[in-house]
Parts: sequence; C-alpha cells; structure tokens
Amino acid sequence: MSIFDSFNINASGMTAERYRMDIIAENVANAQTTRTEDGTPYRRKVVTFEERTDGGQSFRSFLGSATDKFKGQGVRVGKLTEDKWTQMNMVYDPSHPDADENGYVTYPNVNIVTEMTNLIDASRSYEANATAFNSSKSIAMKGLEMAQ
Repeated sequence: MSIFDSFNINASGMTAERYRMDIIAENVANAQTTRTEDGTPYRRKVVTFEERTDGGQSFRSFLGSATDKFKGQGVRVGKLTEDKWTQMNMVYDPSHPDADENGYVTYPNVNIVTEMTNLIDASRSYEANATAFNSSKSIAMKGLEMAQ
C-alpha cells in the first residue's frame, strides 16, 4: 500500500461524510415541509455507505483469496433511500391547509434530535479522516526530509 492509497482512502471518507452531512442538513431544513412537489409530506433521507472496490470485487472475494493481499480502496455512498420504516408525525391542526378531514396534518418523519446526533457523528468521522489524512501527509513529508 502506497502513501497515495492512504490519501485516497481518507479523501473518500471525507467526501462520503460531507455528502452525509449535506443530506442531514436537507432533512433538518425540511422538518416542517408538509407538501412536496408530488403533494406528499417530505420523507427523511438516509445515506448508506459501502466499500469502494477495485474492479467490482467484493470484500468476500478479497478475504477468500489467500494469495491476494487485501488492499482497501476506501468508502463510497452506496445509496440514498427514503426512510419508510419510521412513521410520519400526525399533529392536530384543523386550520392548516394540509389538514385531512379529521383535522390532522401529516408532518415529515424527521426527528431533530436524531438528525443532530447523526450530524455530530458525521462531523466527528469527517474530522477523524482529516486527522488521518494529515498524519499521512506528515509521514510523507518526514520521508522526503530523510531522503535529502
């Protein structure tokens, strides 16, 4: 594994966490959106990461082969899904224009506490990748200094 591989792995982690933070910000911004373009309330979005592989090989194929040395390639965003497993919030407000015949308004399934917890987690993960990137950079600089 070269020093540039570690740069690529850390950079992929920072890119993925940045995207996750963007989606969390979108969730928080739409926490009160009761009507989207298609007429339904906003649904919380969730980012899923997966291993970034070389040539479409999976972790299992790397692990199963005793002659090949596992070489990490980093992480990437696997998919962005709408949270359909969490219930939408029903609030009684008969004066709201989106209220149903019983006076209930369907609000998004965004929980601000959950989103802020996820934001802290993503932020810390981004910082960890940045720290590892800077450590790799320092190691490379020390190696260049020693070569002089």
